[in-house]
Amino acid sequence: MPADEHAARRWLALRDPAYIGRLMPLLRPAVNGYFRSEVHGMDTVPDGGVLMVSNHSGGLVPMDVPVVALAFYDQFGAQRPFHVLAHDGLMLAAKSLLGPAGFLPASRANALAALRAGATTMVFPGGDYDVFRPTCAGATIDFAGRTGYVRTALEAGVPIVPVVTIGGQEQFLILSRGEGLARALRLDKLLRLGIAPVIVGFPFGLTSGFVPNLPLPAKLVTQVLPAVYPVEEFGADPDVDAVDAAIRARMQIALHELARRRRFPVLG
Repeated sequence: MPADEHAARRWLALRDPAYIGRLMPLLRPAVNGYFRSEVHGMDTVPDGGVLMVSNHSGGLVPMDVPVVALAFYDQFGAQRPFHVLAHDGLMLAAKSLLGPAGFLPASRANALAALRAGATTMVFPGGDYDVFRPTCAGATIDFAGRTGYVRTALEAGVPIVPVVTIGGQEQFLILSRGEGLARALRLDKLLRLGIAPVIVGFPFGLTSGFVPNLPLPAKLVTQVLPAVYPVEEFGADPDVDAVDAAIRARMQIALHELARRRRFPVLG
């Protein structure tokens, strides 16, 4: 067995439904109370292996992850496997907490192993670039040109379920990703970070986005879109860029619609 496949299986084995059953009620006050989240369309997620692809929001406090995880748990229970791909640094720092909850280090090998095992697997192609997009671009889908999620879905032979969330970029006032500052500080070399975001938050005011400010109680609304079956829709040998463009276009339309319905920042 290849080393990466063996490592992926070890990560998958860490997921503990009993642990998840204890964890999810602890998330509910924040997800349903403080952020007043709404999730629509979770009941349309197909059975078996599914690749969920989502925009990423919230800066240092990306609540779209627990929002979707709790909604998935409420819809399908803890026994149906659900995994989230996360940054290697986060996984190394909190393996004992995140591993049993179903988090996996972000790699194609881990994603393929989870999908082939029949798990719903969630990815955020935009990563840190997307999660720290300026607040003025809160309703913009931008994966920074990353299309690996399409290749992963094609290789695993699974449908892609797009997911969009509005409101996360209102938790803080994000002024800039700070890409130039990141290069100057060599964060790309030291920490695999291409950004050094600049935000305004409470209680520390104008700070780096990595300072633990308290997020504002922005209302989060999530829409799960219909599944995309790439081979059925785009042919036996689909063009990856064409599939990516179509998925992002559908996500953009849905996100604009959620933004249009939003009456006030933070309040929703």
